[in-house]
Amino acid sequence: MKNILNNKLVFYSSLLVVAAAVLLGCEQWAPQPPGASDTTSVFVSKSLASLNIQATQEVREALVDSSPIVKTNAIEVVSVSRRMDLMPNVVALLNDDFVPVRFALAIAVGELRYYGGKKAVKKLLQDEDQNVRIAAAYALTKLRDGNYTRFLRDAILSENKTVRANAALLLGLLGNKEALKDLYWALRAADSDDKVRFQAVEAIAMLGDEKIYPTIWAMLINAYADDRIMGIRAMGSLRTQQAKNALITMLDDELLEIRLAAAEQLGTLKQTTGEPEVLEFLRNPPPREDTQANERRNVLAARAIARIGTPHLVKFLPKLLKNESKAVRLAAAQAVFMLQQ
Repeated sequence: MKNILNNKLVFYSSLLVVAAAVLLGCEQWAPQPPGASDTTSVFVSKSLASLNIQATQEVREALVDSSPIVKTNAIEVVSVSRRMDLMPNVVALLNDDFVPVRFALAIAVGELRYYGGKKAVKKLLQDEDQNVRIAAAYALTKLRDGNYTRFLRDAILSENKTVRANAALLLGLLGNKEALKDLYWALRAADSDDKVRFQAVEAIAMLGDEKIYPTIWAMLINAYADDRIMGIRAMGSLRTQQAKNALITMLDDELLEIRLAAAEQLGTLKQTTGEPEVLEFLRNPPPREDTQANERRNVLAARAIARIGTPHLVKFLPKLLKNESKAVRLAAAQAVFMLQQ
């Protein structure tokens, strides 16, 4: 687990590692902290409304971008922010040459229960790539067009580690605790690699099994920053008070990316505790010596804004929507959409 922060695609989509926990429970957000005044709410609402057209255009353009990574990220934005009106644009990518795009498309159809995409997803059951086929099986299960849970549980036994990791993700997203036995097997199997183990841990957390807490805690105190990032995501998925307390401790981590990731996950738990860390970065960003690191930090900051949503943070969205990086602009667009819900 040493190279995730530097990879655009961990398995087959940024959707998997960056947003698996987000996708599980994206119906409810708390854009304003308890006790926010009506005046503050009006300010935020007007600010976001003025940015909506720009954000929507950004996503539309990304869905037809020449880069498959950009398209995959755009599908993630549509799914996480529940923009059903943009799903026809997503389904239009059915025959895209890039596996992550088709994989993300199937997950988006399932997550949003977009019945207009059922025909397209059925075609993906015959896709040449097994990862796409299991994503299609997941989507059809969510659409209640058959139950493919057994298909996914069989896929977790695959010798292909990417298929095994993706099967773990999808079982976690389905929310059926009967899959815990399979997920623990994937976690402990001698031939499972790091990506399988991480995804199994996060899926177990999605299913609410508190026995996984010590394993996640070990990730948080690991020397490798990538492991700590993964642990933070898993803690956010676990959603217990103990997990929340663990996330608060990560706000003191020496690495900026860790603090921003912790702030985001606390936001998913309706906590604004991480706001100062995000504000400090946005007001006083480090020197731009590493373009990739700067992009990553801005993406994390935008996602934290989406989950925390205080006026002090929202005012940075216009600047992020004009960032030179498409990834940052998409993350900012996602924040605009989510905070309007």
